[in-house]
Amino acid sequence: MEKLTDRVARNLTPNDSAVADGIVTGLYLYPSSKKGRGKWKLRFVSPETGKRRDMGLGAYPTVSIAQARDAGIEARKAIASGIDPLAETARVAANQAAKVATKKYTFEVAAREVYETLKPSWENPKHAAQWITTMQTYVFPMIGTVPVEALQPKDFARVLQPIWLGKVETAGRVKQRCHAVMKWCWGRELVTRNVVDMVETLLPKQPSKAVTVAHQPAVPWRDVPDFVTGILRKSSDVTRDIIEFVLLTAARSGEARHMVWEEVDFDRCIWTLSAKRMKMRQPHRVPLSAAAVAVLERRKALAKHTSLVFPSPRGKVLTDMAMTSLLRKNNVASDTPERTATIHGFRSSFRDWASEQGYPSDLAERALAHTIRNQSEAAYHRTDLLEERRPMMEAWGQYVCREVGKN
Repeated sequence: MEKLTDRVARNLTPNDSAVADGIVTGLYLYPSSKKGRGKWKLRFVSPETGKRRDMGLGAYPTVSIAQARDAGIEARKAIASGIDPLAETARVAANQAAKVATKKYTFEVAAREVYETLKPSWENPKHAAQWITTMQTYVFPMIGTVPVEALQPKDFARVLQPIWLGKVETAGRVKQRCHAVMKWCWGRELVTRNVVDMVETLLPKQPSKAVTVAHQPAVPWRDVPDFVTGILRKSSDVTRDIIEFVLLTAARSGEARHMVWEEVDFDRCIWTLSAKRMKMRQPHRVPLSAAAVAVLERRKALAKHTSLVFPSPRGKVLTDMAMTSLLRKNNVASDTPERTATIHGFRSSFRDWASEQGYPSDLAERALAHTIRNQSEAAYHRTDLLEERRPMMEAWGQYVCREVGKN
């Protein structure tokens, strides 16, 4: 019997007979309703019942000849050892269903199982911690012990009501996470619907997000040089260096905290971040000003046995709180009344300075690694304008590090 090839499979028509694989005993490709398409079947005699059975292995060309052969070989191994692969699949499914049926799924049990399922997909441990923390804070105390099949829209409304108007963003996250848990339950036939879909009908209309979402408190751009040469220069540890570097590059805190020496090209004065390191999952290059390079050279002289540019005293990734505490300890004033400036706010300081100095919005937005929201405009942007941004970043560096009292 000849070996089945892709050429033969691609020319299979609806009127043709099934074609034997020629390699795996009992493996056939049955023609479908369109030319070049078919369904894989493995014909065998069950070692358990002695009856002939047909086992589906998927559709061609989605399942290639090689993949169908591999599946057929594995099935044949099971048959040779006295196991009916179809019966075994049914037994495994029945066992899993039995486990689900006997397990008591309260909302907390279900939520923790969903959390463990989702956790590997989160690159940022902080996000993973926040997911379960919101459940522990707002949801579990109220409905954690209730069986999922007994939950009604009013139960989730009761959870959300205390924060629905006062903490709009938090309420949205809690609702989204409850919805994910109940969707998971629905998919496993633990419930017959997702009752979270109806919860908003039981709650008042929330205020506009445009009104409730506040920007990060920032040091006014005119005060940045005084902050650097005053409060910041009084410190002499890694915290001082990383804050100054974040200021000079307009980078996000996490981008600088996880920065490694391999990302720095001192010859060309460029810091290159891979897509996986960026919030928008796009690679980003930063033209380093003389002031930014000076910070790196200072760190290089202190570098020990670690690839991190700004390691903690123990050689680990520096925490965001280590940076924030410096601002809080010195009560650094911001453009938001009665609120201390934040590290992320320095990006706003840079953005305001760039606007005041007349730099094109496109250059400033690229320096911040923001995506272009207008899809038509984005389609024509094929460069990061690295060299065009360099004079702007150099001017920003000179401004940030100027001596107090100079213009």
